[in-house]
Amino acid sequence: MALEHALNRAWYSTPGLLWLLLPLEGLFRLISSARRRWTQPQDCGAPVVVVGNIAVGGSGKTPVVIAVAEALQVAGFKPGIVSRGYGGKAEQYPYLLSETSLPEQAGDEPCLIYQRIGLAMAVAPDRVAAGRLLVEQYGCDVIISDDGLQHYRMARKVEILVVDAQRGFGNGHCLPVGPLREPVSRHNKVDLCVFNGKGSLKLNRPSFDMALKPSKLVNLYSGESRSIEQWPSSEMQVNAIAGIGHPQRFFDTLGGLGFSVSGRGLPDHHQPNADDLDFGNSKPLIMTEKDAVKCRHLAQPHHWMLPVDAQIDPQFYQQLIALLRA
Repeated sequence: MALEHALNRAWYSTPGLLWLLLPLEGLFRLISSARRRWTQPQDCGAPVVVVGNIAVGGSGKTPVVIAVAEALQVAGFKPGIVSRGYGGKAEQYPYLLSETSLPEQAGDEPCLIYQRIGLAMAVAPDRVAAGRLLVEQYGCDVIISDDGLQHYRMARKVEILVVDAQRGFGNGHCLPVGPLREPVSRHNKVDLCVFNGKGSLKLNRPSFDMALKPSKLVNLYSGESRSIEQWPSSEMQVNAIAGIGHPQRFFDTLGGLGFSVSGRGLPDHHQPNADDLDFGNSKPLIMTEKDAVKCRHLAQPHHWMLPVDAQIDPQFYQQLIALLRA
């Protein structure tokens, strides 16, 4: 955890001692360019919409995947979703998600997505195989690839780049000197950009702002749902955990809702344990939806999750559908 914090400080300010790793960054860039140039894209039987980023860590991709899937349904498409399934280990691949799927099998984000919208979804290291399975078995006519921007073997129709507007591209360097999986110039090749939050970053691609809007809190133990307005004023001092790429964003969201927060950031995709949830008091504990899918077996009456929904400019969806139908 300390190493992760130290890396993030260097990646999103000045590299410091990481300057010593410049030769490794050069090698990384060379390998990344070669992969993109020489990998032969393969068709999965339906047009593919890739939702991804070029910086490691969280940028808000999962809410975008959910919002895109719902919008395509409304527009008359039959979408399916594929993902790597990071953090999970299934008995076989491609692995089809169901109501009984666990994060240990499919990964936390795929479980979150499936529980929210229940669309056909498959995880596999080979996303092409996962996409073909959804097309053949469910008749999906469009595939959404979650965090698939660098999975070049999967042919794609539309690329959507999600950017954390506050942190941007960090110090602008690729791994390991900076946080980037590909050079900043990669954004010039995507079709649409989505900025999560407000920032000063400007890109020369069609770009749209996104706000993550919470509307309710859900109790992990009882299933009770409360709107923000229904939350007791006597319980505004809360504890919070966030095992996402940028935990402070979640704590800031809670602060913006009027909560006084004692926050505990966890590594991205971390499996919370009882100690992670123990703050030594009985104040309400609020967590992200991503953490909640991994904490059902630890749920106590004072444990709550805060789901968020992506609100994106309607023109984003219009342009996306136009690109798909072109």
